[in-house]
Amino acid sequence: MAILLLAAGSAGVASAEVYHVNSVTGDDRADGLSEAQPWRSLARVRDFPLKPGDQLLLAAGSAWKEPLTITRSGRAGAPIRIGATGPGPMPRIDVGGVSPYGVAILNAEYVTISGIEITNDAPAPAPRFGVLISAEDRGVTRGIRVNGMYIHDVRGTNARKDNGGIVFRALGPRIATRFHDLAIERNIIWRVDRSGIAGISDQVTAHNWFPSEKVVIRDNYVEDIGGDGIVPRGTDGALIEHNIVRHAGSRAPGYVAGIWQWSTDNSLIQLNEAAHTQTRYDGQGFDSDFNSRWTTILYNYSHDNAGGFLLICSPRLNDKDNLGNRGTVARFNVSRNDGSRIVQLAGNVTGALVEKNVVHVGPDMDVQMVVATQWDGWARDVRFHDNRFQVAGTARYGSEAGRDGPHYLIKAGFAPATFIRFKGNSYLGRHVDLPDDGADRPMPAYAEQATDWQVPTFDPASPEGFADFIVRHRSWMLAMLERELGEPVKLRQPQRSAFFQARR
Repeated sequence: MAILLLAAGSAGVASAEVYHVNSVTGDDRADGLSEAQPWRSLARVRDFPLKPGDQLLLAAGSAWKEPLTITRSGRAGAPIRIGATGPGPMPRIDVGGVSPYGVAILNAEYVTISGIEITNDAPAPAPRFGVLISAEDRGVTRGIRVNGMYIHDVRGTNARKDNGGIVFRALGPRIATRFHDLAIERNIIWRVDRSGIAGISDQVTAHNWFPSEKVVIRDNYVEDIGGDGIVPRGTDGALIEHNIVRHAGSRAPGYVAGIWQWSTDNSLIQLNEAAHTQTRYDGQGFDSDFNSRWTTILYNYSHDNAGGFLLICSPRLNDKDNLGNRGTVARFNVSRNDGSRIVQLAGNVTGALVEKNVVHVGPDMDVQMVVATQWDGWARDVRFHDNRFQVAGTARYGSEAGRDGPHYLIKAGFAPATFIRFKGNSYLGRHVDLPDDGADRPMPAYAEQATDWQVPTFDPASPEGFADFIVRHRSWMLAMLERELGEPVKLRQPQRSAFFQARR
């Protein structure tokens, strides 16, 4: 029986075909089975019954003003693969607002897509996507890969978070739906509104918790984003690793952060750079948001963000869609020249640990190093252990006494937040209203030492240099972190909730 099943599987893969599409030389009446007989349109692909193991190759130098829609599924070991072929520029899909998306994978699984340039610009903003991965009322959707895409100039609407560069959306109004084994890797996302990479789920309530699993968002470059850079939602055990988010919050009104999660368990956010977030409504490089448990923010680099380094936050708890923010850990991160609020505890945060981070505050900067603020309540049980606060300007500590737009007015002490504890932290430079572990101790003057802060740069207008950049950037990050932390970097693997840890 095993031999027969293996033979049947081999025969299924053997029957797979390779189809070609060329916008210049193609003809939709052709069979598409060779470079000499390619199809011309992407509409031909939409209507064609692709099978597991089939490949769809788009000719380099081709360009279309219509979307690519994939509705057929591969299977484990035999995904449907879409990519580029031939020398020359990447095949380009420029839908120009005639479609809400450039590429869509709709209710399909075991699909891999790579190597395509996508734009979706138009005179007026509207809900738009570069790549939309959507599953609705179909249970578990498996094995999707989106990698090596060049997505830019997507004029979405900044009035909504659920559109932008790459969006993965799991909706289950009738049948609980989620993704399993979804990877978004090595993509360039540039000049898009509103979100760079975002997850959407409607199954995040106490009575309808069906999170996506084995979600990996890694090695992406995200720049000039109207709103948030990277935001998974409705996941358990997501890995957000070595992404670069620069200049988020460039156009969107309201609250924005560089990299954050929302309604998740066990998110692991590690080895990322978040820089130059432009708003002070939040505006931090990193955020652990509400209806979430056990978020880990590890070995990241935050710098020059207008709103600060780290936000941990939650509004009032309820029995429907918010169990608060529990058990966030921020460890071994480096913050340099972040503005406004370095660490902000907003609302119903419990059981957080901020440990062994290094913070540099530049000359002429006046920041709130640790501040507790009100959001339908106050933080409780947060520990700050063994951090190094190195201040060439001024750093202040306290709790919210009022607001002036995006700016918080603070007073000494963290009340009415409770059990905000400090132990073993080091304080260099000028600090105002120090916590207990720094009070009545000498505060040595501090001036930052000359060292290598020249993080590798990348011009997204020249995507051909991306592969080299991503390698150089990872190497620089590891070297910088080891220098600043004084010990080797030991990256972690994500974990998922055990049965006994189910949400209640």
